[in-house]
Amino acid sequence: MPRGTPPTRRVMAQVAMVMNLDKCIGCHTCSVTCKQTWTHRSGTEYVWFNNVETRPGQGYPRAYEDQERWKGGWRLKGDRLVPRSGGRARRLARLFANPELPALSDYYEPWTYDYANLTTAPLGDDLPTAPPRSLIDGRPTDITWGPNWDDDLGGGPDHLADDPVLKKMNERVRLEYEQAFMFYLPRICEHCLNPSCVAVCPSGALYKRIEDGIVLVDQDRCRGWRMCVTGCPYKKVYFNHHTGKAEKCTLCYPRIEAGQPTVCSETCVGRLRYLGVMLYDPDKVGEAARVTDEKDLYEAQLTCFLDPTDPGIARAAEESGIPHDWITAARRSPVYALINTYRVALPLHPEYRTMPMVWYVPPLSPIVDSLTRTGHDGEDPASLFGAIDALRIPLDYLAHLFTAGDPAPVEAALCRLAAMRAYMRRINLGDPRDPAIAEAVGLGADSIEAMYRLLALAKYEDRYVIPTSYTGTVPPDTPDDGCSLDADGGPGMYDAGLPGMEAFHTPPATEPAPAGDGLRGRVNLLNWNGRGTPSGLFPRRRENER
Repeated sequence: MPRGTPPTRRVMAQVAMVMNLDKCIGCHTCSVTCKQTWTHRSGTEYVWFNNVETRPGQGYPRAYEDQERWKGGWRLKGDRLVPRSGGRARRLARLFANPELPALSDYYEPWTYDYANLTTAPLGDDLPTAPPRSLIDGRPTDITWGPNWDDDLGGGPDHLADDPVLKKMNERVRLEYEQAFMFYLPRICEHCLNPSCVAVCPSGALYKRIEDGIVLVDQDRCRGWRMCVTGCPYKKVYFNHHTGKAEKCTLCYPRIEAGQPTVCSETCVGRLRYLGVMLYDPDKVGEAARVTDEKDLYEAQLTCFLDPTDPGIARAAEESGIPHDWITAARRSPVYALINTYRVALPLHPEYRTMPMVWYVPPLSPIVDSLTRTGHDGEDPASLFGAIDALRIPLDYLAHLFTAGDPAPVEAALCRLAAMRAYMRRINLGDPRDPAIAEAVGLGADSIEAMYRLLALAKYEDRYVIPTSYTGTVPPDTPDDGCSLDADGGPGMYDAGLPGMEAFHTPPATEPAPAGDGLRGRVNLLNWNGRGTPSGLFPRRRENER
């Protein structure tokens, strides 16, 4: 490099998601289709890679946001980031006994019903029932919690009071049903830029893919230590008790590689999800995650993102090995537009310092109905702007959820959404455009109309701008971190040749396994009952050696 030439900026690409909470109707279609695709196997009965929570509520697992209890994410120690679960020595001391894990009761004990008791009952005076049975051990069970127990405030005031976000608020929130507020929050793995689950894994099984930023678990490397479950502050890493392996949301990477949206996005009834490419500067991520004031983390993460329309950024991206079609997709990215251009999307719990990459457009809908009921014009911009502070969903609650307690970015996003409604209402009623409404929130007339087309009327190809896969540039000394899930035997493609290990990827043996050997050349010690010698532990004797 000639003297005086500045070093080339490193650029990396990430497939990110934005969800518009104004459109979520809480139908759980995304959760069901995700479960049918990825977690319908033995050992994953309690696992929901995608779940939809009613806020306020404790969430799934119960009170997962209480990091004083669960020790997830990062904390700032001086000018260094360290996992909340502790350094290497502390984690090593707890390798075989980690008490900071959610128990099954914090998730829920999955159940089915004894339908045979109902359908085969003899004639009699009593009405037969189908009593619940545990999916874990098949025994009778009581249903006391579930993955969406708080659904539509079904948990009641006693449960809502344990919402960790509500506990952070200074003002007292009345939880009587006639005064309650409510909105839906779909959650998947955040596929963070600074994932704490990757940092705390002792076996190096969790890794972040270079080419698209998706965080995956290498099933061949995973040893079931479950440190990743503790380390993830969103509790989106799960333990499969049949395989002894960790599993998590894969962002449907086989579909992403083919340029298709995730299953949860494809099947979303409200069409609230957006997928696109974000270009970012990896050298800024650590600096952004280490800002002293938690309230500055949102703005700090914004500085990591790069403008794909900048010719210098595009040139640096190509020099970093990012294909031209990915750069083109980044320019068309709806995610970049909502996060950076219009600034209406916000990260979930940035105070965990993981730099999450699933962002949310905060809900505004209840404000219009509230204003209308009081006799005001619910779409009038002056009324809307003035009522945001008195939003039925408290601004402080949204701030503790999306901006580490800073209400200013949340209020700014809601004002832009309100201005968009007021501006477009005039057009729909045949009134002349009023650029002053857009200018009041720092947008131009063209920008606010483009934002409306994206949030309200976006077509399929505008919501999902996903280029096909490519192989990222890997430094020569980097070991092969290929994920074992992308071959035969990955989720949704498991065979049933290994009893009790249906979800475990078993590479073919070097020699054909003898007939009837269920282990197929691989020894399973995780499910060994401790009696006798597990089949396959020692080589078989040949006939001439006997």
